[in-house]
Amino acid sequence: MTKIYAYTDGACSGNPGPGGWGVLMRAMDGATIVKERELSGGEADTTNNRMELLAAISALEALARTSEITIITDSAYVKNGVTSWIHGWKRNGWQTSARKPVKNVELWQRLDAAQAGHSVIWKWVKGHAGHPENERADELARAGMAPFKAGG
Repeated sequence: MTKIYAYTDGACSGNPGPGGWGVLMRAMDGATIVKERELSGGEADTTNNRMELLAAISALEALARTSEITIITDSAYVKNGVTSWIHGWKRNGWQTSARKPVKNVELWQRLDAAQAGHSVIWKWVKGHAGHPENERADELARAGMAPFKAGG
């Protein structure tokens, strides 16, 4: 059975500053890569958290049909937000437990909508720790940021 994995990462030069996001998507049949796709993009003035969110959103929005997907991120912010915090935010009208507006609310809402039609497993990996697919996602994120950096 083919399984889909998306390795996502975001990067920012300064926070805020120019940023990028990257996704390495793989369809796997056991240990065999059936199909591989790379996605990246960026913005001129953003934050690392926004880029981490856009990477995950882009992976989900790239799926052409309802799928089972495992998203592997090195962002505890994204993983904890989407698996835990988001439920309370939605109950509270997109406010935190301290009754403050949720930061990046439009991206959280977009992520929530993007995952709604899929069966998603969220996994966290330590960033910059030699995980080959996470390192590739980081390279893609930096490539996505490059056109927005001074002199880029």
